[in-house]
Amino acid sequence: MATATRTTSLVDTPLTIDDRPEITFIELLFFAYRDFISDPDAVLAAYGFGRAHHRVIHFVNRHPGIRVADLLDILKITKQSLGRVLKQLIDGGFVEQMQGPTDRRQRLLYPTEAGRALCLRLMAPQERRIAAALKALSPHERKVAEQFLRQVIDSDEREMVDRLIES
Repeated sequence: MATATRTTSLVDTPLTIDDRPEITFIELLFFAYRDFISDPDAVLAAYGFGRAHHRVIHFVNRHPGIRVADLLDILKITKQSLGRVLKQLIDGGFVEQMQGPTDRRQRLLYPTEAGRALCLRLMAPQERRIAAALKALSPHERKVAEQFLRQVIDSDEREMVDRLIES
């Protein structure tokens, strides 16, 4: 029996910080994100929800009455994906959908009391993690960390993100 010849070669040398200094930040972001979402993931799993549910719950609570179209712009997900997640959140009693007051085609999203409670439960361990990290920084270092994170965001999205955060 003939064995197939390998047409690709294996690489046995790692990518290094010396060659690619950004690797440190890439990996720190991977690990920070992993830990940042681990606690909420456990809570979400108990409801049969995932990270998309978390993001929807978060932004609906931050911006009660948000239009579905605006939520789509924020999350950068398909209408179909959002529709599935919203249906589960609405059916579960976490989000309420209402018609716009002047344009009945608009769909406005509001958290219910259960949706607010879930949002706060998901946010609590993240707040503790962020507070502990910020406590270790000087006011100047906090500003630098915030500036760094803003610079990671696509340049054409920064203004929108700033408006969302400030509102």
